[in-house]
Amino acid sequence: MSINWFPGHMHKARKEIAQVMPQVDIIIEMLDARIPFSSENPLVPELRGDTPVIKVLNKADLADPAVTALWIERFEQEKGIKAIPISQQNPEQIKALLQLCNQMLPERNLDIRGARAMIMGIPNVGKSTLINTLAGRTIAKTGNEAGVTKVQQRIKLDNNVILTDTPGFLWPKLSPASCGYRLAVTGAIKDTAFDYADIAIFAADYLLKAYPQQVMARYQLTEQPENDVALLDVLGERRGCMRKGGVVDLQKAGAILITELRAGLFGPVSLETPDMVTEELHNAKLEEAIRAAEKAEREKIRQQKAKKKYR
Repeated sequence: MSINWFPGHMHKARKEIAQVMPQVDIIIEMLDARIPFSSENPLVPELRGDTPVIKVLNKADLADPAVTALWIERFEQEKGIKAIPISQQNPEQIKALLQLCNQMLPERNLDIRGARAMIMGIPNVGKSTLINTLAGRTIAKTGNEAGVTKVQQRIKLDNNVILTDTPGFLWPKLSPASCGYRLAVTGAIKDTAFDYADIAIFAADYLLKAYPQQVMARYQLTEQPENDVALLDVLGERRGCMRKGGVVDLQKAGAILITELRAGLFGPVSLETPDMVTEELHNAKLEEAIRAAEKAEREKIRQQKAKKKYR
């Protein structure tokens, strides 16, 4: 199944951000530390130009620290980018962002004109909570669901920083397809846009391969389940997610697994690594080339048939 979610207000947000971007000195792009690539909006480089970017890997307390370190190293290979992990349980980490904004603008006399920053990020990545922490008061509405912020707003912060908040938005096509699944697993896509059993099977397969010991510890298993469905079957039986005939309700069991994964009950878990993403992108390009070749061949055959028909 392909997962896509691009509501109308997100299309509007993209246009508005493009209009304001020339006035911005620095971008704060919030990513989910568990899925730094999948939560990195590919429209940002297009909109950014040469504007410096601080990539904030939020929810770092939920992510595998060793994998997070690999992502930071990868991001900082690009000019004008600084990447930092933060946890919203640590307000001092967040407040250090204001000083970093100024440090990345060494040629600016900040006493005359403060840094104009724009915060960007996908839905439910934690932008509003971060803004409230920076401001020291409740300014932005928060909620544990995608799409809470609807309009831009400007906020004056300490260190003479003017921050423009923007609605979280995704992009029209989520590719590779695994990106859509990871976004759904972590809560960036509204639950109405996907099937819980589908994304739970995806998550269960990954967890069994990457973090089998954490899965077994969470569900007190003595043997590792054979596959993703077997894990959901065990979970469903233990949590009473049964249908008539003694069959496990995969929707209910899947919802439990996803809820517990989002809450960090498996321990620190990262859902993608730089090497994994490199391979996925390579495979996606190959698949796209194959589809393009097949399409060209079909068009060639169609034209040949059309010529024969009108001779």
